Amino acid sequence: MTRRDALFWSCLAAAIVASRLCHINILWADEDYHLAAAIQTLHGKLPYRDFWYDKPPLNLAFYLLFGAKTGMALRLADSAFVLLCCALAFLWERYAAAALLAFFLIFYLPSGVMPLEPDTLMVLPHLAAVYLAWKRQPFWAGVAAGIAFQLNVRGVFVLAFAALFCWPAMPALAAGFLAPNLVVLGWLAAAGALPPYWQQVWRWGWLYAASGTSGGFRALLGWLGFHAALLVAAVAYWRRAPSRTLAWFALALLFILGELKFAPRYFNLLLPPLAIASGAAFRLRKDSRVLGCVFIALLAIPAVRFGPRYIELAREDFAGAPHTWRDVAMDQESRQAAAVVTAAAQPGDTVFVWGYRPDVVAYTRLPVAGRIWDSQPATGVPADRHLSSARPVDEGWARENREELARTAPVFLVDGLSRYNPELDIRRYPELAAWLSRYCEIGRAGATAVYRLCETGNQTGPPGAEKGRFRP
Repeated sequence: MTRRDALFWSCLAAAIVASRLCHINILWADEDYHLAAAIQTLHGKLPYRDFWYDKPPLNLAFYLLFGAKTGMALRLADSAFVLLCCALAFLWERYAAAALLAFFLIFYLPSGVMPLEPDTLMVLPHLAAVYLAWKRQPFWAGVAAGIAFQLNVRGVFVLAFAALFCWPAMPALAAGFLAPNLVVLGWLAAAGALPPYWQQVWRWGWLYAASGTSGGFRALLGWLGFHAALLVAAVAYWRRAPSRTLAWFALALLFILGELKFAPRYFNLLLPPLAIASGAAFRLRKDSRVLGCVFIALLAIPAVRFGPRYIELAREDFAGAPHTWRDVAMDQESRQAAAVVTAAAQPGDTVFVWGYRPDVVAYTRLPVAGRIWDSQPATGVPADRHLSSARPVDEGWARENREELARTAPVFLVDGLSRYNPELDIRRYPELAAWLSRYCEIGRAGATAVYRLCETGNQTGPPGAEKGRFRP
C-alpha cells in the first residue's frame, strides 16, 4: 500500500466511523428488527419455526457476527460494512468511486443509509456480483447474487445486473446463483422451518407488496436531487464513453419504478451503478476540471442538508443528554420502556411487544415467549402503515395468529401501539380479552405502557396486582 493509499483509507475510515458513532445511542427501524431476531437465535430459537421473521435469514446472520449487540459494537460493524463496500468500488474505479459511495452512505436520510437492513446490506453483494461478472467470473458472480437474494428478495435484480456483463455465460451464472439458495433451503428443510419460511417471507411479503400504494415520483425526484452530483458525473461519462453501466443504471431504475414503492432505502439499488459510472468520469481528464467544479457545488446540497444533524447528535452524546430529534423520539421512548422491563426482569423472563417496536427486545435482550412476538402478524397490518391504518392484509390469517398468541404467556407485555393508533388498540380484539386480563401495569414511558404477568393459573401476582390490572 502506498502512502497515498494509506492516507486515503485512513481519512475515509475516520469519516465513516465518525458518522456511525453519532448514532451510537439510537436504533433505527429495521436494524432493530434484525438485532431482535438475532438475539432470539442466541437464545436457541430458530427463525420462522420458533419465532416470526419475515425477511431472508442472512440478515440476522450478519448481526450474529458481533453478538447482536447495540451501541459501539453495532456502529463499528456498520462502519466495517461500509468500508467493505467502498473497497469493492475502489477495485473497480479507484479513489473517486470509493469516496463517492462513502459520501452518499453518510449524507442522505438516516433511515435510508444508517440501518443495515436488507436493501442496504444488499449493496455489498450487488457490487461484488457485477464486479465479478465484469471480470468474467460468472459462477462467483452468481454466488454473490444468490447471497443478495438471501438478504433481500430484490436480489433477483442483482442476478439480472450481473447478466448484463456476462450474458454468454448464463449457465455458470445461474449455477452460482442456485448454490447458496439451495444450501439455505436445505438447512431450512432439515430444521423443519421451510413451510413457515414460505408463509412469513413469501406469503406475507406478497400480501404486503400487493396492498401497498405508490409514494409517487416525488420521493424519486428528491433522491435524484440529493444525488445530483452522482447523476451529473455519470451522464458526463456516458456521453463520452458509453458503457454497460448505463444499462445497469437504467435497469435498476426500471425495477424501482416497477415496484411502486419509494421508501428511501429502496433507492440504494441505484447507488452502485451511479458510483461506478461517476468514478469512471474522473478518468476522462479533459472533463475533470469542469466536472470537479460542478461536483463541489452539487455535493454541498446533501452535505449542508444532512451534515448539521451529525454535529447535533455528537454534541448531545458528549453532553450525556437525551436526543431531542423528533425522528428518534419513538426509539428514545422504547429505550425508557426497556429500562422499566429490565429493572423488573428475572432470568428466564420473556417479552411480547404490541406494535412494531423490536428495539424493546434489542434493548432488553429477552427471549420471546412464542412464535408471535409483535403485533404485525396479530393485526395483519404491516409496520410501515400501522400507525395510520388499521386495514389488515389478511384478516383470517391475523385472527389465527391472535389465537396462537393467546396460548402463550410472556412475562412482560409492552404496548407501544394502542395510544398511537386507537383503531389497533389491543383491547379491541376479543381473542385476546382473557389473555389481557392476566396482566397488570408496572410502568409507562410516554405513550408506551409496560405490563407484567400478574397471574398464572391459580397464582396471583404481587400485592396490589389486582388493582393495577391491565387498564387503558
